[in-house]
Amino acid sequence: MTAEVLPSWFYPPADGWVAEDLDRLPPEAPRRLELVDGALIVMSPQTKFHMRVIDRLGRHLEELLPPGCDVVREMTVTLGRRQRPEPDLMVVREQPDAGMRRTTYRPDEVVLAVEVVSPDSEERDRRVKPERYAEAGIRHYWRVENEDGRPVFHIYELDDTTRTYVPVSIEREHLRLTAPFSIDIPLKKIIS
Repeated sequence: MTAEVLPSWFYPPADGWVAEDLDRLPPEAPRRLELVDGALIVMSPQTKFHMRVIDRLGRHLEELLPPGCDVVREMTVTLGRRQRPEPDLMVVREQPDAGMRRTTYRPDEVVLAVEVVSPDSEERDRRVKPERYAEAGIRHYWRVENEDGRPVFHIYELDDTTRTYVPVSIEREHLRLTAPFSIDIPLKKIIS
């Protein structure tokens, strides 16, 4: 058996990976990478459940957005020098002069970060990323779990005094929320 050699770009720079390095990777690098705690994470292929929740939730949120906001996916948020995760979905405040060439958002532009939990991302989506998002000041975080093929939404809001998320609700049938903006989505529309 021969040992496989990783491409040279995959090895971290001498001082470790930093957020800007994601924009300097060569074209042959995987398309979906994120930086969490200085570690380069290659994301695994999506399941149909994961893809469907992201696609349909994104479409429903677009219909409900307040002016000046947008829904983005497969985009990162730069939380710090060694933190550039890629939420599954984000609702962001678009800056008029930001243009279409941007590759990342700042935490103060993120209204809502959404993660759909996959087997390989359980620890990151349930513990690590929410902690990093809260520390960066992102006010709203949703974690979507697969419960027997149905999406279950865990809704969190930032507590300003502790800089941690507090649970707001767990939704299995219907998303009816007033924050971060008025939302009314029957969850059967997300997965059926």
